[in-house]
Amino acid sequence: MSLESVRAFLARHAPDLRIIEMQTSTATVAQAAEAHGVEPEKIAKTLSLRVGEKSFLVVTSGTARLDNRKVKATFGGKASMLDAEQVQALTGHPVGGVCPFGLATPLPVYCDISLKTFEEVVPAAGSIHTAVRINPLRMAELVGADWVDVCQARE
Repeated sequence: MSLESVRAFLARHAPDLRIIEMQTSTATVAQAAEAHGVEPEKIAKTLSLRVGEKSFLVVTSGTARLDNRKVKATFGGKASMLDAEQVQALTGHPVGGVCPFGLATPLPVYCDISLKTFEEVVPAAGSIHTAVRINPLRMAELVGADWVDVCQARE
């Protein structure tokens, strides 16, 4: 069902984007990078978080790590990761296939500035075997995401 919701979302909002279906799992950043032939930082990973009663998604570069201080300052509290059941229920996507497209529940989406250095990133597309290639600015625009700075500075 999840892949179908992404397919429907893209057909409506970005019909030029093609969903890439792989035979191997792309559930982790390392698996996705290898399968798509890109550096791990070009994988756009989608984190499902909660601060208090507010759930939301943050899309970051595949190698970026959240900075708890920045997260707290940006979202007003300490963030916790949603568990697999909560992720599936809220997004409609399984862990490893979560993306900001075709969500089961309308959720706020934020894109971390770690994505802005790339011309193209590879987010999942609703399953652990699917992805799309997209410019990060276009991705943010398609899903109505706000840009935030919530990751640790790259060294």
